[in-house]
Amino acid sequence: MGRLRRCEFDAVIGIGGISAWARKSGISRKVNWVGIGPKKVPRFGRRGPLVTFDHFVLFEEQGADFQSLAPCLAGRLYLPTSARYLFSDDFNQTEQAEVRRILRLAKNAPSSTRPTYAKRRRIRCRSKCC
Repeated sequence: MGRLRRCEFDAVIGIGGISAWARKSGISRKVNWVGIGPKKVPRFGRRGPLVTFDHFVLFEEQGADFQSLAPCLAGRLYLPTSARYLFSDDFNQTEQAEVRRILRLAKNAPSSTRPTYAKRRRIRCRSKCC
């Protein structure tokens, strides 16, 4: 989803899919996470920027059932030929209301933190080609 991180957006709602992996992980058809207020940091050599959020909540397997919380959106996403992601400029009024209901779950959540990565050791190339 690297290229999607470059898109302009105000919030993201992560929904558990319907695959065997999602079912085994306990996140299938659940609101998995919500992020509001993206901050993007370019990452050279990667498919997209690193995104953190002003407000972020991770539910994973404790997430609400998406079908119960947003039946119209669930109907669009869980069709066999449905898209893997939706943008709000294509939502009707009912779907917009469902999105607002889900975003309220993260309104008072703390910010996400930028992950810390172990420093890379520089390894000196001993090959004659370098």
